[in-house]
Amino acid sequence: MMKKQLLLLGLLGMTYLSSYAQKINRKAVVERHTISVASFDTLASLSVGNGRFAFTVDATGLQSFPNYYTNGVPLGTQSVWGWHSFPNKENVKFEETLKEYNLNGRKVTYSVQGAKNAKSKEAINYYRENPHRLQLGNLGFIFKKKDGSTAQITDIVVQNQQLNPYTGQITSHFSLEGQPVTVVTICDPNQDVVSVNIQSNLLKTGQIQVFLKFPFPSNQFLDSGTNYKNPDQHQSAIVSSQTQSAIIKHQLDADQYFVRFDWNKKGTIIQNKTHEFILTPKIEDGSWEFSANFSEKTPVTTSTFSAINQRNLLAWKNFWNSGGAIDFEGSTDVRAKELERRIVLSQYLTKIQCANEQPPQETGLTYNSWYGKPHLEMHWWHGIHFALWGRVDLLEKSLDWYAKVYPNAVGIAKRQGYEGARWQKMTDPAGEESPSSVGAFLIWQQPHFIYFAELVRRQKPTKATLQKYSKLVFATADFMASYPHWDEENKRYILGKGLIPAQERFNPEETFNPTYELVYWHWALKVAQDWRKAMGLKPNEKYDKILQNLSKLPVKDGVYLATESAQDSYTNPKFLTDHPSVLGALGMLPPTPMVDMPTMQRTFDKVWDVWQWHDTWGWDFPMVAMTAARLGRPEKAIDGLMMNIRTNTYLPNGHNFQDERLRLYLPGNGGLLATIAMMCSRDDLPTGKTSFPTNGQWKVKWEGFKKMP
Repeated sequence: MMKKQLLLLGLLGMTYLSSYAQKINRKAVVERHTISVASFDTLASLSVGNGRFAFTVDATGLQSFPNYYTNGVPLGTQSVWGWHSFPNKENVKFEETLKEYNLNGRKVTYSVQGAKNAKSKEAINYYRENPHRLQLGNLGFIFKKKDGSTAQITDIVVQNQQLNPYTGQITSHFSLEGQPVTVVTICDPNQDVVSVNIQSNLLKTGQIQVFLKFPFPSNQFLDSGTNYKNPDQHQSAIVSSQTQSAIIKHQLDADQYFVRFDWNKKGTIIQNKTHEFILTPKIEDGSWEFSANFSEKTPVTTSTFSAINQRNLLAWKNFWNSGGAIDFEGSTDVRAKELERRIVLSQYLTKIQCANEQPPQETGLTYNSWYGKPHLEMHWWHGIHFALWGRVDLLEKSLDWYAKVYPNAVGIAKRQGYEGARWQKMTDPAGEESPSSVGAFLIWQQPHFIYFAELVRRQKPTKATLQKYSKLVFATADFMASYPHWDEENKRYILGKGLIPAQERFNPEETFNPTYELVYWHWALKVAQDWRKAMGLKPNEKYDKILQNLSKLPVKDGVYLATESAQDSYTNPKFLTDHPSVLGALGMLPPTPMVDMPTMQRTFDKVWDVWQWHDTWGWDFPMVAMTAARLGRPEKAIDGLMMNIRTNTYLPNGHNFQDERLRLYLPGNGGLLATIAMMCSRDDLPTGKTSFPTNGQWKVKWEGFKKMP
């Protein structure tokens, strides 16, 4: 009998492993989530891009009606190089944004909002608003009706528009006065080039033209690319024009860039208005192609649509057939199909918006939020999934930026009386600080670089990796070792006062010892010691001193508190909103001796029951799912990922919607991908197991994921 049971178990195990190892038809998985749009849906605009540049279109395949989309997902044209600063006419100084605080017995300066006088208010506004990311231009169609009048959006009948994420092609079918139009839109994987193929008899009759219009920076928190005021404060001109090409220059103060048009048949281009240019094809058939190359410098000849498309198809095929993949086909849980859709489209969106040489902004390369500036605490959510999905090179693209801005990070630490490098929060391509009443006090971005570098080392365990990143790893850890305050009475090191935790609901002058940050501090310093050992160096005594004497996690009534300083973490309503980051201590981070599992189980249940989930953000749901997965609660992991809350909405185009301001929010997409990877492969998960429910409703095939710590 025992032999038969063992044989049966063996066969079941073989069946499971066979399913686990079965090759996934990646093309089929991706293409079953091809996006279809059948109207001018302002929350369903689609994008093409290459990681450094993205171009978002309406249902015509270009940006023909940008004003209509202003309050939806805007029709953006943005790049990593497209930045602008207004002149500093008042000659304000960054030092005028600093405010002095008396913390832990000494004076520390922070760049904060809340001006002391008119001069400092001007300085704060200037350094928050500048530099800002540019909307590089509106590129769209002009359609003429039979009577010669210009067609409006209500005259265009949309049949179907599709984005195939496997090919990176947007194909748009629509008609004007019964005449069909087909447009294929692509992006060059190597250059910031939009290329378009148009098929329509309207070309023969001269009823289709193309416009390029330059908006002016809005100088606001958001920039949807439709600010046409102040035409006299920037300059646009055709600098060269030939039968099948033209170059246009756009100048804003000390900044300039170019757009080069190339088209495959005869045509003319004219400057119609101060900042508007019209390209008119002169052809006798119903087929036309053109490309628009956006560039910092005068661009050279652009390839044909066919050549660009060949590169585009190959690049996307290589992307989808590299790294990880997951397939839920055959699952009977009604949420499986939607979860798979979110996973596929999140890969597409983060590839075109977040894979470049700078940490991305939270709204990527579509439109500005916070003036287009990246937030370094969000880089974890934007970036680690690339490594976990076996595409670590895409994460590494942005890590060189830290070396570039390292002197600024050292300057912040030195100004505040600390060692090493203190990484910025709200910043810009040069790594400058932006004044912020919250961001200046955040510390959870500090260990991120050690986490990133460790992900790289795990996949590239070479001397070259150690040499490339060790300086920044140790500078990061040096700050972390000098930051905690010694509590002589209780013989321990305290984080704070003078911080705001990831849950941004606490007064920095009163707050100390947040649970998540304590665990992250300990984990990162230990990893830094591991790096020293790998390089043949002795352990750092300062690191060890913190590791051995860091405060224990604050507990009350059997659950972890958000911070030791807030004993009313679960009774004060204001502390039950925003990010429930107490859960990040186990989930985002692996099990450590600091975290007691039964206490975290109770903490998870408490948070789940009392949290005001309507007042949260898109990455909170992946964070909750990560904690549930580590706790061995797969049903709760899925419940967390798929919670029916507005900020956990995923639009038809795959974007994570937040609210009227943030119609897209890429940390949610990145967090989802990181969670799926860790639910399949991590250090504390037995080989061959996943953190998906075992209730028979989930059939999960996966491959290519790398273990999360």
